[in-house]
Amino acid sequence: MAKDALIVVDVQNDFCPGGALAVEGGHEIIPIINKLIMRFDHVILTQDWHPGGHSSFASTHPGKAPFETVPMFYGNQTLWPDHCIQGSVGAEFHAELEWTKAELVIRKGFRHHIDSYSAFYENDRQTPTGLAGYLRDRGITNVTFAGLATDYCVAYSALDAVEHGFAADVLLDACRGINLGGSLAAMLGEMRKAGVTLV
Repeated sequence: MAKDALIVVDVQNDFCPGGALAVEGGHEIIPIINKLIMRFDHVILTQDWHPGGHSSFASTHPGKAPFETVPMFYGNQTLWPDHCIQGSVGAEFHAELEWTKAELVIRKGFRHHIDSYSAFYENDRQTPTGLAGYLRDRGITNVTFAGLATDYCVAYSALDAVEHGFAADVLLDACRGINLGGSLAAMLGEMRKAGVTLV
């Protein structure tokens, strides 16, 4: 499995029950992910890492509510509750996630004026995180995704992995979705169409 990497997406307190942007059943995937971590030689984590007052927060747009959409310079942006603020308890990895084996943590969303769903790019689709280069330098050709949320950060990451020429699997049992206005079915369809293997 030297050419395989497990990418664990955003298993953070704010995305689990009780968090600021809780994904229903988000905590249920942690035992599955912990077993996967033991099986993979290469483990990479992503961590949502927003500064306070981030442009994707509804609270920074007077008169707007969470889950409304606003135009940004890079396209339409869903507005979120304040979440995963740098250094906060909400931004920490869930206490039950056995993540110490991870060789790399990719932090995303730390640029004030732009959101970031994918592990590979900011939402402008131009600004790279450096993950593609890291995987290539390590000789990794296959990436397996687990984490939160299926229809946002997991899906965008898997689609970008395929675009970069990696074989990409998404383990649906080890993910949970937000499903905002049918987003889950839509993104499962997009992933299938792009050649992501849904397991």
